[in-house]
Amino acid sequence: MRSYRERVLGERERLQGALADAEGHQHRVLRELLEHNAGTEYGRAHSFGAIRSLADFRKAVPINDYAALAPWIERMAAGESNLLSADDPAVYFTSSGTTGAHKKIPVTEGFMHRAFFPFYFAAWAPLIEHFPDVLDRPDAVLNLKHDPRPAPPTTASGRPHVGASQVDLGTRFGEPLSAEPGTFAPWGTLPVQVDENDHLEKTYLRLRLAVESDVRCVIGINPAMVAALPYQLNLWWPRLVKEIRDGTLGGVPYGSPHPERAATLERLAEHFGTIRPAHVWPHMRALFLWTTGMATLYLPRLSEEFGPGVATLPAPVAASEGPTGVALDRHGSAGSLVVTASAYEFLDAESDIRPDSATLTLHELEPGRDYHVIFSHIGGLYRYAVGDVVRVVDRVGGVPRVAYAGRSTRSDAVGERLRDAQVIRALAVAAQATGLDVRNAACRVADRPEGAAAHYEFAVAARDAWSAQETARFAAELDVAVGREAAGYRTARSAGRLTAATVRRLDGDAFLRDWHASVATGIRPTQVKDRMFRQDHTLWGRLTGTAPVSEEGTA
Repeated sequence: MRSYRERVLGERERLQGALADAEGHQHRVLRELLEHNAGTEYGRAHSFGAIRSLADFRKAVPINDYAALAPWIERMAAGESNLLSADDPAVYFTSSGTTGAHKKIPVTEGFMHRAFFPFYFAAWAPLIEHFPDVLDRPDAVLNLKHDPRPAPPTTASGRPHVGASQVDLGTRFGEPLSAEPGTFAPWGTLPVQVDENDHLEKTYLRLRLAVESDVRCVIGINPAMVAALPYQLNLWWPRLVKEIRDGTLGGVPYGSPHPERAATLERLAEHFGTIRPAHVWPHMRALFLWTTGMATLYLPRLSEEFGPGVATLPAPVAASEGPTGVALDRHGSAGSLVVTASAYEFLDAESDIRPDSATLTLHELEPGRDYHVIFSHIGGLYRYAVGDVVRVVDRVGGVPRVAYAGRSTRSDAVGERLRDAQVIRALAVAAQATGLDVRNAACRVADRPEGAAAHYEFAVAARDAWSAQETARFAAELDVAVGREAAGYRTARSAGRLTAATVRRLDGDAFLRDWHASVATGIRPTQVKDRMFRQDHTLWGRLTGTAPVSEEGTA
C-alpha cells in the first residue's frame, strides 16, 4: 500500500508540475508521436517526417472520427503492422460509441506508459489522500465497473478485444500496482459459475457478497451504475437476506450461514420501511463517478442514499480512446487537461466537426463555454474527434480545467440543433424555478401528423407526485430554458416550426427499470449510460410504458 500511495501521489505531483509548462509539453507530445510513427503507412501518407509545428500538423492531417480511421484499424486487428502506430496494439478496447456499434480502439504499449498510466494513477489521488481508510482492506471498496474476463474475445490477430475495465493491466503492461481499488475484494473474481453475458446475475452476486462487508467506497465511473445500486438492494432484498441467512451464493453453498447479519438487515428494513446503502454500509465515505452530465440532476439525492456527508469525487474526463482531464484536487466536477498525454485541439460545440474545421488550442478556450475535444497521441489516433463535449470551468496555472458536458450528438428535426448538455442545463433551471425534484429525464421529437409542427416530448422521472398544474408549469419553464440555451430551438419556436414542449411524468424508478432492461439484453453495465435523446419508438415505449416490448428487449 505504501508503494501504491507513493505512485499515485507522485503521478499527481508530476501532472501538477507539468501545468507550469503546458505549451512545452504539448509541443513535446506532438513531436514524439510524429517521430515515433513517421514510418507508418499513415505517417508516410500524411508526411509526418516534414511536420515541424501544430500548424503544419493541421494542414497535413484532417480531423478524424472513428469511421475515418476504421479501415486502418480493421487491417491492424487482422494482423497487419506499422499502419497507424509503429507499435502493434497489445489489446483493443471496446466502446459502444454513439451508435451502439462495438469499436476496436487500438491500445499500444507506448500509449499506455506515456499517456494512460500517469493520468490513471493520478486520478485516484484525491480518494486515497483524503479517505485513506478505503484502502485498509480489500473489501472496503465496491468497484462496480471491475469485470474481468478470463477468456476474452479476440481480434483476428489474436489480441484481446474487451472493455478497459476487463483488462489485467498489471500482467498485460507490466504495471503491478495498476489494479484498481476493490479489485481484490471477495467479489472481484466471482467464486461461482455464471454465464459470461448474464450481467444482472453477476451484479447480484457481487452485491450479495458486498452486503456482508463494511464497504467504505463505491466506484462506478458511469453514474447510472451507482444510481442503480439502491434500486437493486430493494429489488433483490428478499433473495439477499435469505442467502445471507442460509450461507449460499446464487443458490450454491458458500461460506457459513450468517443468521445474525440477516436478522439485523431485516430489522433495518422493517424500521425504515425500505433499505438504503446507508443502512447496509453505515461507514460509507465516498462515491467515485462522473459527477456531470445527467448526474447533475440526480446526484445530490443519490448521495443521500449512501449516507450524510458522503463525498462524491469526479472520475476523469476520459474515453476508451484516451484521457482529456483529471481532477488533481477535490473539485466536484472538473479536471485539469492532461497536457502530457495528448496534443489537444478544440472546436466550439456549436460548430459542426468537419475534416478541415479550424480548431483552437488550450490557451484560446474561454471559461463557461462548451467545446468538442480533438486529440492526437502516440497510440495512433491523430486529430481524433472523440465525440465528447467539455465545458471549461476555470483555469489552474493558466491551463483550462474541464468538466464533461455530454456527447456531441444533436437532435435536429427542424433546425433546432439541440445538444444534450443544453437540455440538461435547461432541466436544472426548470427544476430550480419550480422547486420540483427531477431524478432523470429523456426526450424525443414527438410523433405528429404530416404537415404539423414538431414539438419535444420529455419523459421526466420524479421522486414525488406532481400535480397537473406543477407539471404544466415545469413544461413551460423548461421550454423557455431550452430556448435560452439553444439559439436554434429559440428560432424554431419563434418561426412556428416547433410548438411548446410537453412533459410526461414517470415514477421515480422508471429509468432504473429501463437500465435493468438494457443490461438484461447482454450489454455490459459500464456501457448502459444515461441518454437524453431517445428517438427509437421501441425504446421510448419501454421507458414510458406506452408500447409493447418484445421479450428480448432492445438496446
